[in-house]
Amino acid sequence: MNYQGKIQVVAKQTPSTAATPEAVKPPRQRDRARTLTELQLALSRLQRACKKVSIAAVANEAKVTPALIHNTYPDFAEQVRALVNKSTRAQRDDKHRELQLQRAATARLYQVIADQNKEIVDLASINEALRAEVQVLQGIVEGKVLTAPFGRKNE
Repeated sequence: MNYQGKIQVVAKQTPSTAATPEAVKPPRQRDRARTLTELQLALSRLQRACKKVSIAAVANEAKVTPALIHNTYPDFAEQVRALVNKSTRAQRDDKHRELQLQRAATARLYQVIADQNKEIVDLASINEALRAEVQVLQGIVEGKVLTAPFGRKNE
């Protein structure tokens, strides 16, 4: 037997491959420009229908995955986010503004704490001086301390 160049491969028919030719669709051809156009049309259809606009909703309308929009069309994803006021730049700017306000508030609070600590130290010093004076005055009242012009010049 001579088999030169006459090898045929016969695929086994399974229920999924045995389906009618009309039911089996070939995979879509990749065409970025056409897909981007379909995404933009899907976005405009959602807006005209007054439906909620999100990346997932646009992906469903265009019959693609949200990951495709995020990974392959980041500019379009940013455009959708801007429509729903969730653009990454706006979110970042809002967070930065909030962080700056919190930092200013924290600095003011630290200044208040420092001022109060200084006041506590000053009051503690005055308190100790008054305690010493009270002890001396109690000693004078009880007669245990003599009063004299110590360290003063007599006139």
